[in-house]
Amino acid sequence: MAFNNPTRQQPITTADKVFEQIQFAIVEGEIAPGSKISEPELAKRFQVSRSTLREALNRLEKCHLIERKANVGSRVVECTVKSLIEIYLVREALEGMACRLAAQNMTEDEIEQMKAMLNKHASAKALQDGVAYYQEEGDLDFHYKVILGSHNQELINILCGQLYHVIRMYRCQFGMNSPRASKAFDEHARIVEAIAERDGELAEILMRRHIAASRKNIESKIAVNLTANQVGNNE
Repeated sequence: MAFNNPTRQQPITTADKVFEQIQFAIVEGEIAPGSKISEPELAKRFQVSRSTLREALNRLEKCHLIERKANVGSRVVECTVKSLIEIYLVREALEGMACRLAAQNMTEDEIEQMKAMLNKHASAKALQDGVAYYQEEGDLDFHYKVILGSHNQELINILCGQLYHVIRMYRCQFGMNSPRASKAFDEHARIVEAIAERDGELAEILMRRHIAASRKNIESKIAVNLTANQVGNNE
């Protein structure tokens, strides 16, 4: 699944398409965290040459979705508590800054688009039932839109380019299906209100609190999974 990435140049090549397809599969968990990358299998699956596949894998490594080790090969990154904390502390600081800038720089039309997007999110049955808050990537993702609204190209490059998909991997696999769904949506709504009121200080505080709460929620889920896996391995 592709989306409008402001950091990507056109036209889209075969390597671009393969990169996006594998990226989506990793983010959504179709290719499991920690799994070994088999170049022959992937080349056959996506019907591309090994050189094209390697170009896509190089880009996935730069997005922190795969890692390569000498004499071991390539693997999808593990979802660990340590990695989560490191990434989310960076995210909290940078998205907080982006939110402050969005309050200063977003146009009235952009703010209305944000409100319309939240209204669309609110109509989802899973959110109404309080069991999940799934957001599609790119322009349908609340956080992505806030970052674009900062109008700061360096922040956009980092948060919508370099880190976006590894953050989204944690969100999709651990954060979106959660009893916190309704609360997360309410937090989004309050952030938009602060942006609309041009209160950058409040917008930043609310975003930082929101991301910190998300991190704690995901951290507890990963810990439960690790415990379950350890018990299963001991049986």
